[in-house]
Amino acid sequence: MKKRIVFSFALLLLLIVVFTAVGISAGSADISPAEALKIIIGGGSDDTAEMILLKIRLPRTLAALMLGGALALSGYMLQTYFHNPIAGPFVLGISSGARLAVAIALIVSAKTAFGLNSAVMALAAFIGALCAMSAVLLMSSKIRSMSLLVVCGVMIGYICTAITDIIVNFADDSDIVNLHGWSVGTFSGFRSESLIVCAVIIFASLTAVFFMSKPIGAYQLGESYAVEMGVNIKAVRIAMILLSSLLSGCVAAFAGPVTFVGIAVPFLIKMLFGTAKPIVMIPACFLGGGVFCIISDIIARTVISPSELGISTVTSVLGAPVVLMIMLRKNRDNAGS
Repeated sequence: MKKRIVFSFALLLLLIVVFTAVGISAGSADISPAEALKIIIGGGSDDTAEMILLKIRLPRTLAALMLGGALALSGYMLQTYFHNPIAGPFVLGISSGARLAVAIALIVSAKTAFGLNSAVMALAAFIGALCAMSAVLLMSSKIRSMSLLVVCGVMIGYICTAITDIIVNFADDSDIVNLHGWSVGTFSGFRSESLIVCAVIIFASLTAVFFMSKPIGAYQLGESYAVEMGVNIKAVRIAMILLSSLLSGCVAAFAGPVTFVGIAVPFLIKMLFGTAKPIVMIPACFLGGGVFCIISDIIARTVISPSELGISTVTSVLGAPVVLMIMLRKNRDNAGS
């Protein structure tokens, strides 16, 4: 088992290195990995290539890595919280709630003197995600069937998405033009300020989740067992809610909707590592989500170049079959029992 875990981590790290190199090289302007490395370490001589790499491609690839990892980790915590493999920030409407809050914040900032920076966008997204999560939790206290709860989460997501679409379609201020690109999901347009804010939020959350590995592991084995082990169930549940909302809200604030990553990646990582132990799954899900979104971003900006697909279009194509596989496997297991 240890050899498998070490091999799997090595594979994920290798994939990150390989696809990061592809991500910063692929595009209409040809920049070889060797030339890109020279530019990064300060030895490049082509000013145009340097601008393209350092201002566009590298920030975009780093954003895909961090936000993909955040989304996968958020999905893993939600699946652990609800004890259901198809619980995820998009399915439960949490990402849609964050999008709605960010859209409202953008409208308000455009029509008033209210300044909207990256930190404020992240805060708005967190509030929206937390509101949507609260609605799901309120329903969970009334609905015992997990399948019905997932349906309710999907309905919440549709309601938030519909309101967001209305805001986007009726926004006529020139400052809201970027809402249209953001509303279909994209990792483009990241500035250094946004990357720093994302990095602070995501890595602080990742650290907090990692230090919760033991309580989460006990929680996975059942609440009664966790209580016997001295775990404060209420505190663990609250922490999981806040951290998953913060992570998914951060993604929605800066990249818009990114679908299926939070469900598909934890499932694939469990298959790869052959374990569900949180101390392994937490860093592995983060790395796996980064790989998944870097690959998706490369496809999104190259398959119909010079045009570009919405990132959710690609993640849906790659992730939806995995979700179907999860549901078929779960149905087979239920039939067998």
